[in-house]
Amino acid sequence: SNSSAESLDRLYPAVGSTKPPRKRTTSQCKSEPPLLRTSKRTIYTAGRPPWYNEHGTQSKEAFVIGLGGGSASGKTTVATMIIEALDVPWVVLLSMDSFYKVLTKQQQEQAASNDFNFDHPDAFDFDLIIATLKKLKQGKSVKIPIYDFTTHSRKKEWKTLYGANVIIFEGIMAFADKELLKLLDLKIFVDTDSDIRLVRRLRRDISERGRDIEGVIKQYNKFVKPAFDQYIQPTMRLADIVVPRGSGNTVAIDLIVQHVHSQLEERELSVRAALASAHQCHPLPQTLSVLKSTPQVRGMHTIIRNKETSRDEFIFYSKRLMRLLIEHALSLLPFQSCTVQTPQGHDYEGRTYSGKQITGVSILRAGETMEPALRAVCKDVRIGTILIQTNCNTGEPELHYLRLPKDISEDHVILMDCTVSTGAAAMMAVRVLLDHEVPEDKIFLLSLLMAEMGVHSVAYAFPRVKIITTAVDKKVNDLFRIIPGIGNFGDRYFGTDAPPDWSDDEDALST
Repeated sequence: SNSSAESLDRLYPAVGSTKPPRKRTTSQCKSEPPLLRTSKRTIYTAGRPPWYNEHGTQSKEAFVIGLGGGSASGKTTVATMIIEALDVPWVVLLSMDSFYKVLTKQQQEQAASNDFNFDHPDAFDFDLIIATLKKLKQGKSVKIPIYDFTTHSRKKEWKTLYGANVIIFEGIMAFADKELLKLLDLKIFVDTDSDIRLVRRLRRDISERGRDIEGVIKQYNKFVKPAFDQYIQPTMRLADIVVPRGSGNTVAIDLIVQHVHSQLEERELSVRAALASAHQCHPLPQTLSVLKSTPQVRGMHTIIRNKETSRDEFIFYSKRLMRLLIEHALSLLPFQSCTVQTPQGHDYEGRTYSGKQITGVSILRAGETMEPALRAVCKDVRIGTILIQTNCNTGEPELHYLRLPKDISEDHVILMDCTVSTGAAAMMAVRVLLDHEVPEDKIFLLSLLMAEMGVHSVAYAFPRVKIITTAVDKKVNDLFRIIPGIGNFGDRYFGTDAPPDWSDDEDALST
């Protein structure tokens, strides 16, 4: 029919002798949090290396693998096998099933009686899929709808996913849109016998989605099989790789893994090394605010820098400095004039905070020691955490965990870390906030002690971030330790032993 021809033309490009070179694709999987628990390990907890350069801008896009194929062809199983074999950190599995459109009341009734076609391209929200994949490729956070197959509706809550090194996008219509195809770096079609797919669909829909056997067979014959013949099988020609027999084809999966590894190796970079050789011999930036070095402040620094200081005294005077630092930082927030009436009935011309809310974000583990000082002076402040550790093999910072409050993009954010040497960990934390839509000029980076190198690195990459500290030391040695410095703050505060290769950029244990 004419409508079918128009639909096909919209969905995928025409094939001919003049077709442009193929773009490469993504594969989609179940929309879980950005981690994958496999039989070997949890992928997410390996840590995410930097996805930006010394300028603070994106250095590389995520590698996107697209997995297409008929319903119950084994796309998710193939995706899991690829991820296990890749053995790389930070993988996002994204399923097209999460992006079914919201049904009208009439469509809901049709779905309940197995009369709604979920295997038609119009059943999917391609605009949302494309917008989501674009943001994920850029390393940004996204919100993913959760689809309930038992009620044929989206749930109220949405999942938050974060960008990754590799994105696997799977779905029956993974190759069925021109714009979507442009986002895919590698396109894989999983080709499985129709009888096997029917048996798998029966098992899945009855056991997992609460359907009855008559309804599943009715839906299969009326919608699933015709849709495969009309919309899905024709997209096989768009694939870079076709995998016959699905997960049983280990040879094909091994070849895919080798190709992806080669692509990822071309994108590697060293942020910390770049920071160590950049931005030197420049005056300190105007965005830096250093707490006035009064005799009291210098006296507290003398105590906490002294290697003979006991742990109790180190904690006590560190807390005092933190309180002064927090108070100083809050004075730099935007304020506006206001008038209040005193108990004596007179007006007082005062000032009040003009922002919406203040959120504190600590870089674990040393940064969390600053949280009590912030809570003491900011009533009802929200707190988020970011865990950044140094990879002992590469020397690079890696993002392992983050928990941020909702709607943080509307807040002024107090980002807390006790020491900053090269600025690598601080830059990663700032980049995380920016990827969560926090405006750069609303980020305040607070640290008890910073090296000039770290100040320059952060200010150069993020010129509108305010940098606030109690002191700036001149040098960083070959091990990225601040000189004269303060030692490993986290170990001195918590009474633990420092690993031999620690750096002042983060006090968490090396991976």
